[in-house]
Amino acid sequence: MAARGDERNMSGGQDSILEPLSFPERPCHRLSPEPDVAVPCVLCGETTPLSEKEALLRHLVLQHKLVIADVKLIADFPRYVLYWKKRFTEQPITDFCSVIKTNSEGPVEKQEHYFLLCDALPEDRVLREQLQQRRLEEILEQQQQERDDHSFQRTCLFCSEEFSGNRSLLLNHMAKEHSFNVGLPDNIVYCTEFLNTLQAKLDNLQCLYCEKTFRDKTTLKDHMRKKQHRRINAKNHEYDRFYVINYLELGKTWEEVQSEDDREMGEDQDDDWSDWQAHPVRAVCLFCEHQSETMDKIYAHMQETHGFDFHKLKAELDLRFYQQVKLVNYIRREIHQGRCYGCQVKFGSKAEVLAHLTESAHVMVLPEKSDWDQPQYYFPTYENDALLCALSDSESDSESADRGRDVPVIAEDISELRVLKQTSVLKHLLRDGGSCS
Repeated sequence: MAARGDERNMSGGQDSILEPLSFPERPCHRLSPEPDVAVPCVLCGETTPLSEKEALLRHLVLQHKLVIADVKLIADFPRYVLYWKKRFTEQPITDFCSVIKTNSEGPVEKQEHYFLLCDALPEDRVLREQLQQRRLEEILEQQQQERDDHSFQRTCLFCSEEFSGNRSLLLNHMAKEHSFNVGLPDNIVYCTEFLNTLQAKLDNLQCLYCEKTFRDKTTLKDHMRKKQHRRINAKNHEYDRFYVINYLELGKTWEEVQSEDDREMGEDQDDDWSDWQAHPVRAVCLFCEHQSETMDKIYAHMQETHGFDFHKLKAELDLRFYQQVKLVNYIRREIHQGRCYGCQVKFGSKAEVLAHLTESAHVMVLPEKSDWDQPQYYFPTYENDALLCALSDSESDSESADRGRDVPVIAEDISELRVLKQTSVLKHLLRDGGSCS
């Protein structure tokens, strides 16, 4: 199963996953082009080319126990790194990062402290927003230059007619004469590269919409005309970087921005939910790529196909909600790393570990509770894991109380508690109340 964020490296015999993986939904993409500059480590003198960013992230995790959250949403990674490199020389890293202790219930020598740098820190959030704003300004400046450029010259993608002067002449021609509409010219940026991308596909006899390859140009043209494929596929995110709307908000694509616009328009209308339909949850099996739209079906599939009875384990181990979350994340991670969670034997591929689980009957064999009931497994192995969202949650009083104890709590700073007691208005209210009959 393909997944994003998949970094498997060996350090002291342990695998490392730099950030949550993701079940395949859409290909990852980068918006604006980034030069291959050297990016320094935030905590030491090592530098890495930007094209090898994953190597730098791996270095941060393995050498410094530092994890940067949501790296793919950082608009300008080199500037982001330089900013924090300077800040870490001014103050201790613990002033900025959340500290995560792994294997908290195990031996002290096996415990490790990781530092998480994320936008929950207001300073980090402001930095990310400033970098996003700066990139947007650069994109708008580039777009304006292209609007004002009258040296544009290019032949139509579908005929031999040539256009010179302004890019809008060619784009409007293709929309009117060839029914090939890529949107308003003013919404496009990096237009020359966009047209080069489309031309390369056509030169490779590839349909611009379905991207199937044909034996000759005549067959390709007939296909695109008959199937009405003279358009680009909006779900192909290779094209996102050519539309200004994708740069508007941090981490949002044009589909998300558009859906927000639609919701805002709907707020002025009557709240009629009669035709609303929820997007179906598609939970993925713990062991294979099978997906189901209901939890009953996915549980039945895992039991019938793989012999894994989640309900039985839940009852036998008296699993509370957050323990179920940690168990699912633990099993996902072990299988992703090619390891049997029952006996800890390492295999070369996921297929091998699944075959081993079946042959050795280890599917229902769990390790000691201390191995998987750990704080690090609150974090999802797959960031879009619908199975986690649909786990059953008993609302009994005893379980609710237990669940409260199971959730990590960040203590407030009570260093000034004595002063607060002396100055609190409650002190006067209690004193006055004591005289009431």
